[in-house]
Amino acid sequence: MTRHARLVRPDEGREFAAIAVPVLVDGDGAFVSEAVVAALPDAGLVPTLSSEWCSAHGLTESAGTAVVLRRLAGPMVVLAVVGATLNDLESYRRAGAAAVEAAGEVDVAFFLPTDGVEHPEEVAQALVEGALLASYRYLDDSETTFAVVPVGAPLPSVDAHDAVDRGLARAAVVADAVNWAKQLINTPANAMTPRDLARAVIERLDISHVTTRVWNEDDVAAERCGGVVGVGQGSVHPVRLVFATYDPEPGATMPHVALVGKGVTFDSGGLSLKPAADMHLMKTDMTGAAVVMATVAAVASLGLRVRVSAIAPMAENVVGENSIKPGDVVTIRNGLTVEVLNTDAEGRLLLADGLSLAVEAEPDAIIDIATLTGAQRVALGNDVGAMYATTDELARYVSSASARSGEPFWRMPLTASYRSQLESYVADLANIGKAGQAGSVVAALFLERFTAGVPWVHLDVVGPARAEATKGYTTKGATAFGARTLIHLLEAVADESSR
Repeated sequence: MTRHARLVRPDEGREFAAIAVPVLVDGDGAFVSEAVVAALPDAGLVPTLSSEWCSAHGLTESAGTAVVLRRLAGPMVVLAVVGATLNDLESYRRAGAAAVEAAGEVDVAFFLPTDGVEHPEEVAQALVEGALLASYRYLDDSETTFAVVPVGAPLPSVDAHDAVDRGLARAAVVADAVNWAKQLINTPANAMTPRDLARAVIERLDISHVTTRVWNEDDVAAERCGGVVGVGQGSVHPVRLVFATYDPEPGATMPHVALVGKGVTFDSGGLSLKPAADMHLMKTDMTGAAVVMATVAAVASLGLRVRVSAIAPMAENVVGENSIKPGDVVTIRNGLTVEVLNTDAEGRLLLADGLSLAVEAEPDAIIDIATLTGAQRVALGNDVGAMYATTDELARYVSSASARSGEPFWRMPLTASYRSQLESYVADLANIGKAGQAGSVVAALFLERFTAGVPWVHLDVVGPARAEATKGYTTKGATAFGARTLIHLLEAVADESSR
């Protein structure tokens, strides 16, 4: 399902099929702000929310809890809990999701209070993000509208109204980019080969100030990207490597961040074959590529004053007559040789070439994102991504953006003593370490060898990249986890640079 967002003034007198009302729940019970009640077309739409009523109707203190009030005439009313405060962004995301899910396929208007809200723009963005992300469906492209009605006493101030409008516009850009990435990742692998993925990216990034180019299989080989060649050589679908550059003011001095995303459109494990169970989900292994390109789309649409270079190596890792073999040695773009002890540790080979190319772009910092190791899920589960950083400053940027986006990342150690696990007697390094010993950490240490000392962050998102079931604004299937964090991070970089 596709939803669009729009701003509506409370005095426009519009009629809505469904009205969503934010409910506050604290130690004194549940209540709706007086400004919201006064703005409703009929004050009787909202009952007295006694503790007994809430208990009887399943309205709890948890943000995102919703109750639908069915009426014989007039609009459907959705009571959506935003928690104990009007200022928690994650609670608004959940409330927005609850409102659209409860309303179904009809247009819904969310009456958003502005009195007592510290940052109306951020609150509005969180609310609309939650609604638009929750509305995504792979097979449903029908369109409905999520309207936001800013309210105040007696009316919202001009500043508050404008802030809500800005937040709504930003949310629409971000959610559209994330849902696009989810659609790419969810597409079956036979319809989303490396060539298909590259084509989809080029079409999407036809945006002002963005330039794109694609290396085909001959270019990749000629440019000495041995990791990409090795991973893809067993497939009938040739590899691709996509570059996207966003430069809003060519020649101007501004921060430059390089993004690298793993684009394995299907991962069978190669000759180190994966178990059959859940292999059909391995189309998710292109999450990193989709995320970095969605980030470029959003950053360009928002007009952020930051230069971004995005690199996405793309390959299909399957078994074929020319598949790379355990024990083979490949040469990466930067000249380092890698002994491939396990062909199912293929993502780091793509990223090694991608990182080498990122270094050549001479950025201020490099960030890569990938569904890289099962060890990440073992350590942090399906809700938290792993973050590795070579500088505390970069780690702070990621942590702050993570908190704002609602996508949790946990900083993991780059333990120097584990580097010995990657030693090889026939190459500069091996592509795996010791079985069952800090696999995610060792993978990050492998990647670090290709960053040439440039400040760098690695995001490993195997667990949170896919959801087994819909929960709140996270829909079943691909999540494009990390995209909103990267967008917030680049917003922060641009804002600080402008100041």
